[in-house]
Amino acid sequence: MKGLIITNPYDFGLNQRHKTRRMASELDNLGVFVDVVSNDKFLAYIENGTVKSSVKADFALYFDKDKYIAQMLEKRGIRVFNSAQATALCDDKMLTHIALSDAGIPMPTTLSGTLCYNKEGKVSRQYLQQVVQTLNFPLVVKECYGSYGEQVYLVKDMDELRTTVERIKFKPYLFQQFVGQSAGRDMRVIVIGGKVICAMIRQSKTDFRSNAELGGTSQAVDVPQDIAQLCERVAKIIGLDYCGIDVLLGDRPQICEVNSNAMFSAMEQATNINVARKYSEHIVRTIKNLTE
Repeated sequence: MKGLIITNPYDFGLNQRHKTRRMASELDNLGVFVDVVSNDKFLAYIENGTVKSSVKADFALYFDKDKYIAQMLEKRGIRVFNSAQATALCDDKMLTHIALSDAGIPMPTTLSGTLCYNKEGKVSRQYLQQVVQTLNFPLVVKECYGSYGEQVYLVKDMDELRTTVERIKFKPYLFQQFVGQSAGRDMRVIVIGGKVICAMIRQSKTDFRSNAELGGTSQAVDVPQDIAQLCERVAKIIGLDYCGIDVLLGDRPQICEVNSNAMFSAMEQATNINVARKYSEHIVRTIKNLTE
């Protein structure tokens, strides 16, 4: 069996490099020949109206968010983990909430931000007042594309709201209810092959965001049955082989975000669970089932 790990050439993060090394090592331990390639090699392209690809592998482990290359690889019959569609739904936070809507998935009240195409355009007070009437202060503003808790802003009054929206109005963004009971604290749950594998409580004493990259601490936790069932339903709805789901904690658990390319260094350290091994086993099992 041969696999390809596709990385982004502009991502120099330690966590991403760690994940790439771990997955390559665990796949190799399972007898899979693995090649690591950055996504600037034009692995797929369109010529004479037909998708062409230089990739010759049984699968591609896709550590990028470039939906175009992933879609073209799938057209050439290459099994991509995660699929291009699932990755795209997770990459855009508003699309994530839309995908999970009408399915009984508890989520904070969420409004899609109005994208500005005119550089002379000004954000109207009436528009912001509608947001406040729905969500009240404090509230959360998120850019739809972002990682590691970045591009997420807690705003406490109208001046902060106006300043924040004026700064990001040319990008896709959303407004979201602030769940105060979960401020600085959430549960990150790893789901592989439709089953919860492990989880940790992430907590910050200095920030409303709990991400480890922003100074949060992590501690292993047993996943309550209701949260496990919720996360497994979320992964199934979006169609994910692997994901990290962020659950807000309070009177009832709510889904905050779904990460198709979730890092697992902190998770492995906190839980002593070999996440890379379990993901690799799922990949090998899936490809074998396809070829039998």
